[in-house]
Amino acid sequence: MAELTVGRLLTSWQLDVPALLLVLALGGLYGWGVRRVRGGGGSWPVGRTAAFAVLGLGALVVATMSALAVYDHVLFWPAAVQNILLDLVAPLGLALGDPLRLAAEALPRGAAARVHRAMTGRLVRLLTFPLVSTALVLATELTIYFTPYFATALRVGWLHELMYLHLLAAGCLFVVPVLTREETLPAWCTHPVRAALVFLDGVIDAVPGVVVMTHGTLIAGAWYLHHHPSWAPDVRQDQQIGGGAMLSIAELVALPFLLAILFQWARAERVQTAALDRHLDEQLARVSAPAQASPAATSATAPGPAAPSAERVRPWWETEENEVAARIRRQHGER
Repeated sequence: MAELTVGRLLTSWQLDVPALLLVLALGGLYGWGVRRVRGGGGSWPVGRTAAFAVLGLGALVVATMSALAVYDHVLFWPAAVQNILLDLVAPLGLALGDPLRLAAEALPRGAAARVHRAMTGRLVRLLTFPLVSTALVLATELTIYFTPYFATALRVGWLHELMYLHLLAAGCLFVVPVLTREETLPAWCTHPVRAALVFLDGVIDAVPGVVVMTHGTLIAGAWYLHHHPSWAPDVRQDQQIGGGAMLSIAELVALPFLLAILFQWARAERVQTAALDRHLDEQLARVSAPAQASPAATSATAPGPAAPSAERVRPWWETEENEVAARIRRQHGER
């Protein structure tokens, strides 16, 4: 093959039919959902659509049809970058588009309920349980590189396509449930817990890159030694470059992932605070209403001023059972 230059890195492309069909299917379903929501009078953020299309589907296209795919059979580092794009970057973009919430809003009520039941079923809950899904991502990367999986995929076309899908699915199992506005995770996975899990996942995602970069044995060594082009770096150095690229991309992806969680956390706090303010205003209006009655009406009903009952003036957070009330009770208890 021709020497891989910066120009060829940007301009070399090849068609991958299965990947293209997947991109068209995902993009078509998402576009249909957005049109249906907006056609019904609702709204869908442009930023979510852009994240899904540009970062999610764009990363999928780059990984499977750009120069990375053209040169992944003669150099290890393009294959390593491919895998990390499919495992981390594309799932992050798809998750930022929140396809689960879009499906819940776009589908008829019965179909949306079936989707919700499927996403909260026992098997899916097990696979998307935060620590389990993190372990699956790590196990997927290590299995690909340190078993015959990767070397066989270089020789067998259909297995190579299956490996692409395997990486994408493993990444989505962790990222999509964490970022969606649908309740698909256990109740204890609050935003602070999710932020801690994302930080832990960022640390774990660095492991495959470090191991690949420092591993003494060549990965798919027989294949790359046989197909090694004369203009390329040494095969061992090529593997070190690939491991370094995996490590760098994994750490770069962790930052926007964490920022997305923090943004959701701040937005949830604003919504909760606004709901609390409205509730307090309603309680104040109900308590103040008797005091604003006319003097004639007051004298007709009672000979003198009557104190409101103790139950009537108790703050609402002492009598109601919900998360906001419980939090306020805890705060008052600490004081």
